[in-house]
This record gives sequence, C-alpha cells and structure tokens, in this order.
Amino acid sequence: MKHLVILPTYNEALNIEDVIRKTKASLPDCSILVIDDGSPDGTASIAEKLGEEFTGIEVMKRKEKSGLGNAYKTGFKWGLENGFDVMVEMDSDLSHDPAALPSIVAPMDNGFDLVVGSRYIPGGKIPNWSLPRRLLSRYGNVYAEKMLKLPIKDATAGYRAYSARILQQLDFSKIIANGYGFQIEMTYRSMQKGAKITEVPITFVDRERGTSKMSMRIPIEALLLVTKWSTERLRRKPTY
Repeated sequence: MKHLVILPTYNEALNIEDVIRKTKASLPDCSILVIDDGSPDGTASIAEKLGEEFTGIEVMKRKEKSGLGNAYKTGFKWGLENGFDVMVEMDSDLSHDPAALPSIVAPMDNGFDLVVGSRYIPGGKIPNWSLPRRLLSRYGNVYAEKMLKLPIKDATAGYRAYSARILQQLDFSKIIANGYGFQIEMTYRSMQKGAKITEVPITFVDRERGTSKMSMRIPIEALLLVTKWSTERLRRKPTY
C-alpha cells in the first residue's frame, strides 16, 4: 500500500525537522505532504530542504491560515489524485509520536477504512493533562459518541488513517467543521458510508516547543455541530 502522511503546519520551524525525520524512520516508504499556511518562521523552507535529503516529501505552500480541516481536505484530494491507498493525519508538533505510525496503518491491511489513534481505550494515555482539560475532552467525546452513535471512544482524535476507498465516497465540499469538529464529522460521515472503523491506543503528549493554536472556540464549535448533526440524524434527513 502507498501511504501518505499529511502534516498541516503554521509556525512549526522548531518541530518540523524532527517530525519529518522521525516519520521517515518509523515508516520509511511513506510519502509526506507538508501543507504550510504561510508560516512567517520559515517552516516551509525547512521542509523543502529536507526534501533534498529524503524522497517522497512534498511541500504545499498556501498564502494564509485556512484551518486544520481545510488543510486535511486539501491533503486528501491531493493524495487521491496521486494514487495513495492510505492517508494519515498527524500533528506537526510531536504531540503525536511518529513511532506509532506502524500501529496506526497496520489495520488497513485487514480491510479497515478508518483507524483512530485513541487516548480512551485500554493502553491509551494522556500524561500531564490538568483535570479540567481531561474532563472537557473525555465528556466531549462521550457526548459525540452517544449523540451520533459513533463506534469509537475518541472521535476528536487527530492521529488517524483513512483508506482511499472511503475518502473517495465523501463529498468534501459538504464537510463544514474545521477544528475538533472536523474529526468528529469525518468519523460520522465515514460511518454513514459504511466504513469499517477501529481504534488503536496511543500516548498523546503536549507540545514542548512552539505555541499551541488551541482556543475555546474549537470545542464550542464541536459541541454545537454535534448537536446539529444529532438533530438531523433523529429527523432521518438524507445523508450525502
């Protein structure tokens, strides 16, 4: 199978080299697509330089920040156009350990369409999180799971792999969420298309270098969207 790891970036100059090197060490035959949203710190230039050392590294430079969900949709389309079988979402700040890549993509060999790196199944860990942050994340996931009847425990997880087969069935123009909500929506829409979904445990750690892009607007958006999608589901509106 041809694997594509998609790395959205904005001001990740302190991390991008380590991420790329560790990704190539963990999954040597993978290709990497860096989607940089106009980072003023030179992130794209560092990635391009590494492309001279490693094969299979592409850098897509965009003029401005367009959001995480938009970046991944752009990456999925590029991956489909270029014949990749599996597309992996991964953060560019080392909060997702590249060493876990083999376990993320392995279930694809058994016919799975979506593999989620989960913090909330046995073996999953979130060291060093405060209690309020743990509660917000955990109960947000419980809410999404119950309201949308999702078959996983960690619907907001951003470390995951999709099969080209399921991505080809989705209409990306109708995927509206951008933050945590994007991960939930992609899970929900994939489920509606009959995706075979599973979870594997991961350890999620906070970034050590650079600045987080997280804001309270992101979980609020996700909460409102889950409520909206649940209402639509109960009314049995047609899905796309």
